[in-house]
Amino acid sequence: MITVMVVDDQELMRTALEHFVSLAEDMRTVPGAADGKAGLEAARTHRPDVILMDMQMPVMDGVAATEAVTAELPDTKVLAITTFSSEQYLVPALRAGAAGYLVKDAPPTEVVDAVRKAHAGDAVFSAGVARDLIDAVTSAGPEAFASADPAEPLQDFERLTARELDVVRELAHGSSNAEIASALFLAEATVKSHLGHVMEKWGVRDRVQVLIRAARAGLVEIG
Repeated sequence: MITVMVVDDQELMRTALEHFVSLAEDMRTVPGAADGKAGLEAARTHRPDVILMDMQMPVMDGVAATEAVTAELPDTKVLAITTFSSEQYLVPALRAGAAGYLVKDAPPTEVVDAVRKAHAGDAVFSAGVARDLIDAVTSAGPEAFASADPAEPLQDFERLTARELDVVRELAHGSSNAEIASALFLAEATVKSHLGHVMEKWGVRDRVQVLIRAARAGLVEIG
């Protein structure tokens, strides 16, 4: 079972998200919280697999709470969730270690699927949010993503094979490993292998950082 916590200051939204998650046969909820500080304390107690974390909250906002959770509980995946896709929250949330970014008007099935993907290690964002991320990354200064490689041309040892580049471009559309495999007629294990090679070449830790590096190097676009 995937254990899920919801941290949101709006009780109606928190209750609704918990309800949608609880309907999934492979998930169960643990007690959530109405602000980031209480959410961090609850996460320490319950050690959830995935947290749906609102970004705009009192006491401690979602960005600070995400940073604290990912630092203390590396096995817990955080999905940032907010009213709308905005660079104001998107970039800081991903810098803080969020595994993805959702908007609150996403269909319940998309939210539940996002939880599964995050738990499986996929980066989670819709094509629209991926486009916002690429726009933010390509327009940001070097300080925007402290853990990402600088906006410099790729070195020879960093260059990708044609198939690795295909995989990265599919990733930029918000595709999961299974969706990338289907689009490129590959086995899912082969997709994971290609992404692993890309991470190793670029010295990055996860799929979000792969996308950041690809965007800043001008390798991906979403039109």
